[in-house]
Amino acid sequence: MIRVGILTISDGAFWGQREDLSGQVMRELAIQLPDAEITISKIVPDEQEEIAAVLRQWSDQQKLHLILTTGGTGLAPRDVTPEATKSVLEREAPGIAEALRSMSLHYTKMAMLSRGVAGVRGRTLIINMPGSPKAVREYLEYLLEVLPHGINLLIEGPREH
Repeated sequence: MIRVGILTISDGAFWGQREDLSGQVMRELAIQLPDAEITISKIVPDEQEEIAAVLRQWSDQQKLHLILTTGGTGLAPRDVTPEATKSVLEREAPGIAEALRSMSLHYTKMAMLSRGVAGVRGRTLIINMPGSPKAVREYLEYLLEVLPHGINLLIEGPREH
């Protein structure tokens, strides 16, 4: 079973000023992963230490296999998700973030403004995505095929190719 956590980073959604549409799309698509279970989800404000604390807890105590974040990856002053994520990662997985930005550029030039990162903490893969429901859908549809293999490598280690 792939244990998945969904973390929405949004001041507006946290304070109840807007609906968490990107988190809803994320749940809808993440459940399509083979043997996936959405174990936990949460909305936090754009506060770097709060984001990092959740990522540490979900990786270290909850032992999730995959944490998907949505929001806080742009250029606005309060967009601190990449910094929070980098502070907890043991190893970055730059190919994931690069591939997502590259793919997204086919839909919008605004993709070049995204600063999301991806990487590993323990046996948990953490991937940042923008706060747009449309971008979350595009990113996850693109990732669904490769995520099981990546997560399996984290859980069981490499096998012969």
